[in-house]
Amino acid sequence: MQWRSIVVGLVVLRLSLSCVLWLAFGLGPNVSWGFNFHLSFNLHKLDLLFREEKGTDPRGSSWSQRIQGHKYEETATTCAKVGEESTKRSYLSFFDGNKDEYVRRYSSFPDALKAKMKDMAKEMFYFGYDNYMKYAFPEDELNPIDCEGRGPDVLNPSNININDVLGNYSLTLIDTLDTLLVLGNVTEFQRAVKLVIDTVSFDKDSTVQVFEANIRILGSLISSHILLTDPKHPFGKVGLEGYDNELLHLAHDLAVRLLPAFENTSTGIPYPRVNLKTGVPPDSINETCTAGAGSLLVEFGILSRLIGDSTFEWVARRAVKALWNLRSNETGLLGNVVNIQTGQWVGKQSGLGAGMDSFYEYLLKSYILFGEKEDYSMFQAAYESIQNHLRRGRESCNEGEGDPPLYVNVNMFSGEIMNTWIDSLQAFFPGLQVLNGDVDNAICLHAFYYAIWKRFGALPERYNWQLQAPDVLFYPLRPELVESTYLLYQATKNPFYLHVGMDILQSLEKNAKVRCGYATLHHVVDKSKEDRMESFFLSETCKYLYLLFDEDNPLHKSDNKYIFTTEGHVVPIDKRFREKQWNDLFPCEEGALAEREPNTRPPPSNISNCNRIPEERRYTLPLKSVYMRQIDHMVGLF
Repeated sequence: MQWRSIVVGLVVLRLSLSCVLWLAFGLGPNVSWGFNFHLSFNLHKLDLLFREEKGTDPRGSSWSQRIQGHKYEETATTCAKVGEESTKRSYLSFFDGNKDEYVRRYSSFPDALKAKMKDMAKEMFYFGYDNYMKYAFPEDELNPIDCEGRGPDVLNPSNININDVLGNYSLTLIDTLDTLLVLGNVTEFQRAVKLVIDTVSFDKDSTVQVFEANIRILGSLISSHILLTDPKHPFGKVGLEGYDNELLHLAHDLAVRLLPAFENTSTGIPYPRVNLKTGVPPDSINETCTAGAGSLLVEFGILSRLIGDSTFEWVARRAVKALWNLRSNETGLLGNVVNIQTGQWVGKQSGLGAGMDSFYEYLLKSYILFGEKEDYSMFQAAYESIQNHLRRGRESCNEGEGDPPLYVNVNMFSGEIMNTWIDSLQAFFPGLQVLNGDVDNAICLHAFYYAIWKRFGALPERYNWQLQAPDVLFYPLRPELVESTYLLYQATKNPFYLHVGMDILQSLEKNAKVRCGYATLHHVVDKSKEDRMESFFLSETCKYLYLLFDEDNPLHKSDNKYIFTTEGHVVPIDKRFREKQWNDLFPCEEGALAEREPNTRPPPSNISNCNRIPEERRYTLPLKSVYMRQIDHMVGLF
C-alpha cells in the first residue's frame, strides 16, 4: 500500500505543478488554454519556417511562431485589442511586470542634456572632418587608425568594395559640403567649395559604380550649388564672391560621364559601373541590383530641371519604368538583381534592405520633388505589395497580440520567406514610412532596430531574427537608424527618440572612436575595428545626429520645406523642380500605368505633412511599455 501512496502522491504533485505553471505563464504540458508564451523561441529547426500549413495565412500575426511550426500557431483572436473582453489571458502579460522602467528612462529629456548632445554631435563631426582634411585630403577617404588617406585600389581592380566608391575625386570633402552649412560653418563651407572648384576633376581613369557616384558626388554638388545660389535657403548669406555655377558644371560633367551606362542595354536598365574616361568597361557584367539602377531619378531629375536638358531625367525615369514593368504579376514585388539585357531576375529575393531600399525611397521622394503622379502611383502600389507580402506580425503596432511587425525577405513570385535575416540598411524604412504618413508602423519597426542597437552598441550588417544573433558582424558607421530616429522625432517630438539618439551617439564615441576619426566596427560583439571611415559617416550619420538635437536649426525654422536625398543631401521642395522645359517624357506609358493601377488612391495635396501622432501620445512612450519589453526580449536583451 505504501508504494501506491507514493505513486498517487507523485501524480498529484505533477498535476499541481502543471496547474501552477498554467496559472503563471500558460506553460502546462500539451495545452495552451489561450496562452501564447513562447517557451522555446529559438530551439526549433529552421526548416519548419518554410512549411506552409494548409489553410493558414503566411502573413499571420506571429512570425516567430512560424519558426516553431503549426503547434504554436495563434488563433484569429490574436489581433484583438488589448483590454477587449476575453476569457483568455494574453502572453503579453508576461512583459507587463517592469513597464515603469521604460517610462522612467524615456519619458523626458532635459534641455541641458539636449544641448550637451548637440555639442557632442558637432565635436564628433569635426574630429572626423578635421582629421580627414589634415591627413587624407585630397584622397577620397581617411584611414582613421593609421591617420592616412585612401584612394582607389589600383593594384586590385576587382576590389569593388573600395573601387565602386572611391574615384580619386576627394569623395569625403564633396560628400560633406552641405553638412558644414547644417552645422552653421559658412566660412568652412565656402573654403571647401573653393577647394572643390580648384582641385577636383572627373577626367580620371577610375571605374566607379554609377549609383555611388550619383548619390555621393552628383547629389552633393547639386545640393551645394542650390544652397549657394538660392536666396530663399535658410542658412543666411553663404554666397561665394565670383561663383559662376562651377559646382553645377562639375555635376553636369560627371553626369555626362555616367551616361554611357545607359547605352547598349536592351532594357534601358543601366550597367552598374562606368570608367569616367572610357565609358562602360569591356568586361562589364550584365547584372545590376534594383536599388543601384532605380535610384538615380532624384539627382538626375534635379539636374535636368536646373539646366533645361531632359536627357538625364529621361534615362533615369526609363530605368525606373523598366524595372517596374518587370515586377511579379502575382505579388507586385520586384527582385533584387536583374539582367539588364534579358530582363530576367537573377536575384528573386524581395526585401527592404540591400539591393532594394532606395528604389522605394526614390519613388516617393521623386513625387515630392517633381509632382509626377505616376511616381506616387508606383510607390503606393509598391507599398501595398510590401504590406501584403513582406510584413509579418500583429496587425497593429500599438494594439493587440502577436509578434511585433517585421518585414522579412521573401520570394518575389510566391511571397514565401527565403531566409531569416534582415540587414541594417532596412533601418531606413521607418523614415520613409514617416514621409508617407504611416507613423504608427514606423514606430514599431524602428523600435525593433533600436533594440538590436541596444544589445550590440551597433547594428550588425545582417541580423538573424530566428537565431537572435548577427549573421554578418561588421558595422561601417551606417546612418539609416539615425535617419529614421531623426524623422520620427520630427513627426512626434517624443523625447524617446532623443534618448535613442543619445544611445547611438555614446555608443559611437565609446566603440568607434580611434586616433584620427571613427572606424568601421569589424565585429559588433568584440568591437574590433577596420581602418576605414566611409564618407557617409560625416555626410549623414553626424548630420542627422546633430539635427536631432538642434531644435533651432535653420532647416527647422525655415518657411520653406526641404527633403534629404538617400545620401542625406539637403534639397528644397521648390516649384522650379515641378516645372519642365519639355513635353511629357512618357505620355503613352503614363496612360498605361494609370490603366494598370486603377485602385491606387490619389496623392495627398501635400505629402510632406504626414499624419502625426495624436497629441495625447506625444509625451508618453511612442510604443507601449509591454510592446517595448516584448521586442527587447525577442532580440535577446533579457
